[in-house]
Amino acid sequence: MTAATPASQNPAAPATTPAAAGRREFPFEKRHFEFIARMLHQLAGIALAPHKVEMVYSRLARRLRELNLADFDAYCALLEGEDGGNEIGFLVNALTTNLTSFFRESHHFDYLAKTVVPDIRGRHGGESSHPRLRIWSAGCSSGQEPYTIAMVLAAAFGPELRRWDAKILATDIDTHMIETARRGVYPAEVAASIPGALRDRFTRRLREDGEAKIAVDEELKRLITFKPLNLLEHWPMKGPFDAIFCRNVLIYFDRAGRTQVIENFARLLEPGGCLFLGHSESLYGVSNRFRQTGPTIYRRLP
Repeated sequence: MTAATPASQNPAAPATTPAAAGRREFPFEKRHFEFIARMLHQLAGIALAPHKVEMVYSRLARRLRELNLADFDAYCALLEGEDGGNEIGFLVNALTTNLTSFFRESHHFDYLAKTVVPDIRGRHGGESSHPRLRIWSAGCSSGQEPYTIAMVLAAAFGPELRRWDAKILATDIDTHMIETARRGVYPAEVAASIPGALRDRFTRRLREDGEAKIAVDEELKRLITFKPLNLLEHWPMKGPFDAIFCRNVLIYFDRAGRTQVIENFARLLEPGGCLFLGHSESLYGVSNRFRQTGPTIYRRLP
């Protein structure tokens, strides 16, 4: 992978207004932002828009304090130096947005329960004593999405799910989020978005460090495998998948990155398999291998 242009080779210019710069603990110039943006794009395919300057500064300023670095020149030198490989994971984790919730964009899960599950039953249910079912949560963040998928499957199939070879793959580029997802423990207030019957069945309350939490049931955890994955690098999975959720991830990629990821999804989806995107995402002008069947819901063409 080609290295980003060193920050020291770019002309100095403020990354934001002088008033904002005056409030900063560390000087943060345009050359610093552009260097970090290029590096993030090369490493993860994530495009940082110019209006993300304050977000980048606030998240990385914490990292400078942790490393006892004097300024962003030192941080950029660290990234491009011999030990930069050890810092790359921290950079990607710090700048990856992880906003999620249980049953977010609930129409997707209604469609999963009422349309996709009956479809899968019809296509695979009579194949063997252990018919295969595979769903991928790509960009799973802290885990609420794959746990929601697992709740829907468990509720829709009922006891019949035990005879299925059913697995959910959950991946994210942020290794910290993967560890949080594996634990399956969340602040109690996030459970409010889970329908009451499912909340009572699949979560339990506990106290941890003096705070009210919920923990997801082991029945759900057994369905899910959590793995770190950069969507723009090699994918070890072979598929095929019956459905893929990749919501609010493509918005961070440039056009080439989006096209690459969508073509790979098409390759791994069953013909007729479903792709679920985020509310502001679309396949218009990106791929002709899908037909739209609902709001941000697509089916792979034969």
